[in-house]
Amino acid sequence: MQLIAATGNLHKLGELRKMFPEHEILSAKEAGFTGEVEETGDSFRENALLKARAVMRATGKPALADDSGLCVDALKGAPGVYSARYSGGGDAENRKLLLKNLEGAEDRRAHFSCCIALVFPDGRELIAEGRTGGQILSAPRGAGGFGYDSLFLSDDLGVTFAEASEEEKNAVSHRGRAIAKLREML
Repeated sequence: MQLIAATGNLHKLGELRKMFPEHEILSAKEAGFTGEVEETGDSFRENALLKARAVMRATGKPALADDSGLCVDALKGAPGVYSARYSGGGDAENRKLLLKNLEGAEDRRAHFSCCIALVFPDGRELIAEGRTGGQILSAPRGAGGFGYDSLFLSDDLGVTFAEASEEEKNAVSHRGRAIAKLREML
């Protein structure tokens, strides 16, 4: 089946292609969608559905979208749905602001959450969620991954997501868990 990934994030697109090897995953741009979908939802679920529905309507093909982010206990769940735009800058600025906001915090527990939505032209909508726990380190470790991966010490792996191989990360990540649930639904 051909699925349109409602993302412009090349890292997410690569992960989706690896996790759905039996399907042809096209980026929204490759499918001819050049619009921008504003993430106005208050939850990962709302944002995933907003993106998937918009791309499906524009292309007429099944569309897959996820919204995910880092939720830090000491910050009352922030950055949450604002994870990608937390600082107004890029990944490095987001990590810097996160560390600044956690200065002096003893509780550094956090989790990544992901909601993935697959919307079909016939109106069917499949929604799956995944979560993975860990701690926020006081300094980055590892050269792999993206976003907050170098600060997130995975409870499952005992290393940061940036230190883990892609296969190790995908096996326990929030997106990997959400996709596994979605694959079962398919």
